[in-house]
Amino acid sequence: MITALIDADSLIYAVGFSSNDVEEPIAISRLEQTMVELCMDLDCEDYKGFLTGKGNFRDTLAVTAPYKGQRISEKPVHFQALRCHLVTSWGFTVVKGIEADDAVGIAAYAVPEDETIMVHIDKDLNQFRGWHYNYRKQQKYYVSEFEGLVAFYTQILTGDRIDNIIGLKGIGPVKAKKILADCTNEKELYSAVLKAYDGDEKRVLENGQLLWLQRKE
Repeated sequence: MITALIDADSLIYAVGFSSNDVEEPIAISRLEQTMVELCMDLDCEDYKGFLTGKGNFRDTLAVTAPYKGQRISEKPVHFQALRCHLVTSWGFTVVKGIEADDAVGIAAYAVPEDETIMVHIDKDLNQFRGWHYNYRKQQKYYVSEFEGLVAFYTQILTGDRIDNIIGLKGIGPVKAKKILADCTNEKELYSAVLKAYDGDEKRVLENGQLLWLQRKE
């Protein structure tokens, strides 16, 4: 049985912002339609959805810059109503102390990789091995264990502007790819990243702790 593991935070924002100018019932109807279409596209036997709640352990790990310190706090008009709908009508779980993408990873790594498909539009989740589905592009793809590590170490180099994680100046995905191009295992990935940071282990560790998504509770 294949279970769809849904990172629902982006769904709320995508449907919510496009529904700011309509009444709450219409916004909920749009979310419902989105969910129905998503389930039809995936054709899975089961699903689990996750929403980010209060608290985040990463807040205490950030030293160079506040975690998500620059993120715009504006939320859709019907933000709470849409979240409540996913919880009450679809049985989604609001997680505390971690983020929805952490919860997706924990659920994915609790079973064999061929029993789940991770549903999201967030590149952060590409560090997870297994099957993925980008619902915006309607694209299914597979990430191997090593490909997931490459994605993770790439982000340590580039940082994450959305989450206010500071990477190396002037290093984007293209340059990061060149830095890691000859690596064949995690030890080589780490060494290449550490060299790019001029041996600054503290910065590499900080970014790694902020960017690493949970696999276990």
